[in-house]
Amino acid sequence: MKRRQFSAAVAAAVAAPLVLPGLARALAAPAIKMMIPANPGGGWDSTGRALAAALQAAKVVSNVQFDNKGGAAGTIGLAQFINAAKGDPHALMMGGMVMVGGIILNKSPVGLDQVTPIARLTTENLVVVVPAKSPHKTVGDLMNAFKANPGAVSWGGGSAGGSDHILIGLMARATGGDPTKVNYVAFKGGGEAVAAIIGGHVAAGVSGLSEFSEHIKSGRMRALAVSGDAREEGVPTLREQGINVVLGNWRGVFGAPGITPAQRDALVNMVRAATETPAWKDSLQKNGWQAWFLPGDQYKAFIDEDSKRVGGILESLGLVKT
Repeated sequence: MKRRQFSAAVAAAVAAPLVLPGLARALAAPAIKMMIPANPGGGWDSTGRALAAALQAAKVVSNVQFDNKGGAAGTIGLAQFINAAKGDPHALMMGGMVMVGGIILNKSPVGLDQVTPIARLTTENLVVVVPAKSPHKTVGDLMNAFKANPGAVSWGGGSAGGSDHILIGLMARATGGDPTKVNYVAFKGGGEAVAAIIGGHVAAGVSGLSEFSEHIKSGRMRALAVSGDAREEGVPTLREQGINVVLGNWRGVFGAPGITPAQRDALVNMVRAATETPAWKDSLQKNGWQAWFLPGDQYKAFIDEDSKRVGGILESLGLVKT
């Protein structure tokens, strides 16, 4: 190469922008809009934000914009997502068992068959708590009070028909009470439920253990039982206290209606990559969530089966009429 040609080549190389492989990937990574169909402070909110952090840690997403829209077991947010995100390959929505029950109980005009299942993410045990000053020292005390006067025992939890409501109904039935007489107070977000329980505005509360853990540790709530098959954080199970009930609450993520199979698969792969990051695994450990990953078509089949299961439970408890 002649000196003049060499000098021109060097000048061109210097003038060209330097794009490192990692930077190229970051620039190519899409921004995501995430619908969280609940108010801040609850399980969907914390799971959605943990997933967003993991997506960014995996470098498959550049940033995430959140939209919290609570109410009616998530079906208000679901309706908005269906209408606003149609065909958008960069839109995600949180959901789970609570939404399945709420859709059935509320006879919702929108359903999960109108969105695109991406991945089931976690399952979590529920915990039964009472205010710190409650006279009920055990779950047996609480259920005896319920059987004696169901209306006097108010229960705070998430949306009607969701996992919290279902657990209380199963507990009532298992101890000889009437599930249809449960005085259930539904809250749109975890923060509202926490305030009501700590303030003694409800007699008891149910939620995921992670949502109440800090308040239990601080002594503002008393944990009576967990819904799993083993103790967690020293809290005894319902079964070991003579109440034969085991229940877990799953959560997952959905894509928009009308996206292509290729776009669906791209979102599945992005979420899968996120769940393999240390950031996600730290979130699981910190919140007491159990990994329960299930992608795409398998997730869709699971939702179809779970809708039948939850519908059967709600019907058997007299909470929904066929």
